[in-house]
Amino acid sequence: MSLWGGGRFEDDPADALWRFTVDREDKRLLAYDVRGSIAHVGMLGSVGILTGDEATALIRGLETILGEAQAGTFAWEESDEDVHSAVERRLGEIAGAVAGKLHTGRSRNDQVALDMRLFMVDAIGHLSDGIRSFVGVLVEAARRVGDAVVPSYTHVQQAQAVPLAHHLLAYAWMLKRDFERFADAGVRADVSPLGAGASGGSSLPLDPDASAARLSMASSFDNSMDAVGSRDVSAEFVWCAAQTMTTLSRLAEDIVLWASHEFGWVTLSDAFTTGSSAMPHKKNADIAELVRGKAASVAGDLVAALALQKGLPLTYNRDLQEMKRAVFHASDSLGGALEALSGMVAAASFDPPAPSPNVTALDLAEVLVARGVPFREAHHAVGQLVAALARDGRDLGSVTEGELVDAHERFEPGDGAVIDPVASVSRRVTKGGGSFTSVATQIADLEAWLG
Repeated sequence: MSLWGGGRFEDDPADALWRFTVDREDKRLLAYDVRGSIAHVGMLGSVGILTGDEATALIRGLETILGEAQAGTFAWEESDEDVHSAVERRLGEIAGAVAGKLHTGRSRNDQVALDMRLFMVDAIGHLSDGIRSFVGVLVEAARRVGDAVVPSYTHVQQAQAVPLAHHLLAYAWMLKRDFERFADAGVRADVSPLGAGASGGSSLPLDPDASAARLSMASSFDNSMDAVGSRDVSAEFVWCAAQTMTTLSRLAEDIVLWASHEFGWVTLSDAFTTGSSAMPHKKNADIAELVRGKAASVAGDLVAALALQKGLPLTYNRDLQEMKRAVFHASDSLGGALEALSGMVAAASFDPPAPSPNVTALDLAEVLVARGVPFREAHHAVGQLVAALARDGRDLGSVTEGELVDAHERFEPGDGAVIDPVASVSRRVTKGGGSFTSVATQIADLEAWLG
């Protein structure tokens, strides 16, 4: 059934129109649509638009439908144009003619806006739980790797020595910000558009605040046209998902590199890897690779969410039906990625090789700086030393005290002690820097946040 047939229209919808316009994806909004209808009916009864008996009959019927939705037994029909018409059709089967009063003071425009907001509020809760859980996995992994030291990288070239835990915790802090973004977006999603109607509200004495309260939503709309015609909240949800997927994609790329023979930093669990159909020795990090791929498709969802809005006049336009696809796909992709990638990291074993002694080059330069040598001069001297050693196929680990003193007059015997990655890490004093002390502080702070 449709909610607009009859009356103005004499002809039945063409099959081509029905096939092209009917949206089956909104089946997943069933429970939210029923919850919104229960709140709407309760409000209609409280302001006297419905009698007590009418409101009771409608709410009982809607509660039956909600039970069917939760049990997965709701029977959809091919003639259902969307979730709203399916609910009203089923309500008529249960409650009879009084079901015709369900749509009083309401439009599909404020209905679908409400359904999507309720969906996003729930999704933000579930996704936020997944993000917090992943932060916990990374904190535990940081504890597990102990004092293992690895090179950090800039331009995919070895840079400074850092604890591997520091590298893992960098992603924990990124995910914490992703969590906070979702929490902030949730505030804007938690606003009820019920009562906005088609675009301009109603001449009936509706109480939007009462509807919002019945749904346990924080507030109701301030402008009816904005309430039904805007989807910036949906786009913001997709942006949060896209940014979090980008965080996961960066971690996934590191895992792919670390698991390679060339790096050899991590051994992934058999339970979280796949094999090759042709090469018996292979163990592939497919989860990480798929996270990278899915991050690209969620970025596409964000582009779609923005493009859908850019040329639309107020208020509702059918283009916005496509916004649901972007929201659903982004939510599903992120939820799956959080579960799979966090499982992979939790089951991984880290045993990285020692970094090249060359990662202590900056430490050597800073020895000179501490003695008053201008940094640019110190940088030049150490750079020349590294280049001279490289020509002989050597690195800083093989430098003699004589070579070090010859590199700059302010070097002294014993300065070679800093040419050790572990010593380099131990010498760090910067707040939040790559030191063992910093790692311990970060773990404590993140565990306090996790509660």
